[in-house]
Amino acid sequence: MTAQRGRRIKRRLAVLAAAQAFVLAPLAYADPDDYVAVPGVEYGEREIELRLGTVSATDEHRQSAASLAFGYGVTSWWATEIYGKWHRSGATSFDAIEWENRFQLTEPGQYFADFGLLVEIERPRDRAEGYELRIGPLMQKDFGPVQANFNLLLERHYHASEPEETELGYQWQLRYRWRPEFDFGAQGFGDVGPWNDWEPRREQPHIAGPAIFGRFNLGGRQVLKYDAAVLFKLTSAAPSTTLRAQLEYEF
Repeated sequence: MTAQRGRRIKRRLAVLAAAQAFVLAPLAYADPDDYVAVPGVEYGEREIELRLGTVSATDEHRQSAASLAFGYGVTSWWATEIYGKWHRSGATSFDAIEWENRFQLTEPGQYFADFGLLVEIERPRDRAEGYELRIGPLMQKDFGPVQANFNLLLERHYHASEPEETELGYQWQLRYRWRPEFDFGAQGFGDVGPWNDWEPRREQPHIAGPAIFGRFNLGGRQVLKYDAAVLFKLTSAAPSTTLRAQLEYEF
């Protein structure tokens, strides 16, 4: 068996295992600090990641969120991260622990687009919320200097006190590669409710807006990356304004 064939078999097994976990296991709207995941994986890469987000107040308090993570490229096709998550609405409190896994399913340029798989498991501090699983395909396509990403994600809570439904959300991103230190584009997030019984559009939260990106090489394998966006409501169910930012130190 060739090494390349062995990698393909491992990827397929990873996909099957993740799909089985979703069927056997139990969405919520996107967190203010959510980000657009990409399918690429870098073997041996370590990273410390900080994510921040805040939305316009829906009551007397502004809703904000933050996450701090450590990640590692375990193989050439699997990267994993552990997150600690915090939430603020009047007072700041620890919210959840999350384990994120990204699987690169194709080599760059192998097909018309690059594909990956995202699998996230979250354990909220509030045990009444049970466990949360989010899973879905990651897609990336280059159009000259423009990088386009689109992800469809299924999310479900298990062993929660509320009725459990599988909901469908999405993420998208356009990024114009101008220079390494500064790219610009747009991002969007939203969900449609239960995957098999979509909510009326007025009840679906959809947001989108301009975004900036960049990276600074610090020598060796050390890289500092950032991206940030200002997102505006597209439907009445969404907050009027969302500010989000992400900072990564890779080494």
